[in-house]
Amino acid sequence: MELIKTAGWLLFYLFNGILAFYFLLPVILFVLHFFTKKNASKPVIEKKKIEYDIDFAAIVTAHQDARFIPPLVDSFLKQSYKNFTLYIIADDCNIDNVMYQDSRVVILKPEPALHSKIKSINYAIDNFIKPHQAMVIFDSDNLVHPDYFYRLANYFKKGFKVVQTHMLSKNIESTFARLDSVGHIYYTFTERKVKMELGLHSAILGLGIALNTELYTAIRYQNTIGGFDKKLQSQLAIKVKQIAFAEDAIVFDEKIEDGAALEKQRTRWIYAYFSHFADGWNLFWAGIKSLSMGRILLGATMLRPPMFLLILLAVIFMIITLFIKPIIFLLWTAVLILFSLNFVLIIATQSLQKGMMASLVFIPLMVIRQLKSLLKLKNAKSDFLKTEHKKIIYIDELIKNEPT
Repeated sequence: MELIKTAGWLLFYLFNGILAFYFLLPVILFVLHFFTKKNASKPVIEKKKIEYDIDFAAIVTAHQDARFIPPLVDSFLKQSYKNFTLYIIADDCNIDNVMYQDSRVVILKPEPALHSKIKSINYAIDNFIKPHQAMVIFDSDNLVHPDYFYRLANYFKKGFKVVQTHMLSKNIESTFARLDSVGHIYYTFTERKVKMELGLHSAILGLGIALNTELYTAIRYQNTIGGFDKKLQSQLAIKVKQIAFAEDAIVFDEKIEDGAALEKQRTRWIYAYFSHFADGWNLFWAGIKSLSMGRILLGATMLRPPMFLLILLAVIFMIITLFIKPIIFLLWTAVLILFSLNFVLIIATQSLQKGMMASLVFIPLMVIRQLKSLLKLKNAKSDFLKTEHKKIIYIDELIKNEPT
């Protein structure tokens, strides 16, 4: 009986320790940021020295909505770097009136409809008009900064084979759009920017990820619905020395506008977390075996529950410890206060767009919606759960106030 009691306390302390680690790691990363070279993620680029020798394939997956193709193509045709081909996969889209004379724009309409981002990407690769050294994956609602490819090319010239580019918000008018942006700002800093500065693996996204074409084609997917970036991340982190983050290569993405859209999006994300849990564990274990801190931390990130679940678990443990171990309750109080202050500091120092700090008071709305999304997980098993987008805007309008 004493042995069982001892084992129970050990497990209790272990779970507390793991939870506390996830809250304290961002604090440690914020501190380390000030001891690293500040421009590590922003290599100095001189346009006159950039050669157009890296051939990019830009793959855009459009699904049941062709409205965003004109502004997207417009942003690509205004690129200062010319060596790329844009492949638009119009999956179940009406493209009768979508035509371009530029040979760099290739529009493909698969028949029958694919209803899968992974299948759309593979369809583009199968229809490449020529071999491409690198490929970049986009969503149809994205816009790219005019210097996107010329800045991205510099990272490949430096030897990186996988580069996550910097996503900024295309729309920040609504409360939920700003809240969505706040979460992205936080994770961009903790999971990409600081890790790039430290020479560790940066986390990738489902868009704006650039990689060597041969690396991608070597990856096989068993499940083609949801979470493709999870599988991609776990395998790429094992295959390359470092997944880089290009803070200066900017792609704009539309944020969700209302609570219903957020629920649908988070349902898809939560399902992807659970369905790709094994991929995170495989990466974490690969990091242990190879003594790679970059893989260990990235694997730990993939194993981390969504933040609202993490906070919920922390509160539960706090309540339990209040009655059985008051000293741990005090420690948890200190950890959560430190985490909260760190979160606010990150948003205050890393926001590049207006209104982010003011939106923090509405975070409880985000938490409530995410809790509701848990009840809809069963829909993610068979439903594409596409996020609806509304913001049609051209790149010139978006960057008109940008310093020249």
